[in-house]
Amino acid sequence: PVAAGSIVVPYGHVIGNEKWRGSEIAQRLQGKIRLIFEDDLGLVDFHISNRISILYISEADLVAGDEFKRRLVRFRNASSLGGIVIVEKTQISDQYFLAVQKLVVLELGMVLLPVANQGEASQLIIQLVSFYVREQSKDHSSNPFLPKQRSQLVEPSVFRTVQHIPGVGKTKALLLLQQFGSIHQLCNASVEELELVVGQTAAQQIYTF
Repeated sequence: PVAAGSIVVPYGHVIGNEKWRGSEIAQRLQGKIRLIFEDDLGLVDFHISNRISILYISEADLVAGDEFKRRLVRFRNASSLGGIVIVEKTQISDQYFLAVQKLVVLELGMVLLPVANQGEASQLIIQLVSFYVREQSKDHSSNPFLPKQRSQLVEPSVFRTVQHIPGVGKTKALLLLQQFGSIHQLCNASVEELELVVGQTAAQQIYTF
């Protein structure tokens, strides 16, 4: 899913591609921000908001050939999301960097951020997420008509229980609990209220259940 709005990132979370589970980036992000893994993110490595995604190009990708270029072009052509490209710039990959910069910034119009390693990349992702959270809360605090975002941590047992509802995975469970606060309130929600959070199909499934 690469269209804006097709992936919903809960407030203050990052959705990571399943392939990063157990990586240095994932280990360093855990505990600093709330990270959820999904296995259907396609070309995207991390979603940091509903409209901003990260594509990560490692030193190995750069040295291996042009596959990473095809991935970037496919993402840009198919996507209405903003893309941030994080590139490992090391002594080995330095010779490729100018060509990557030209492609990403000038030809594809995306943001390019060089890092030395996965540790630096994780720090950068944390900074980006905290920036978007700050911007979002500014929007919400300045407009009294917008509902207040709830960013409290969800009780793990309640989180697991909500995931047992048909059509609800990790992301939808988080969104529902952030919106309704408890299983009791979720049970009393109307189809219309549920639709605002998870869309029509899932709302009907949850309401029926």
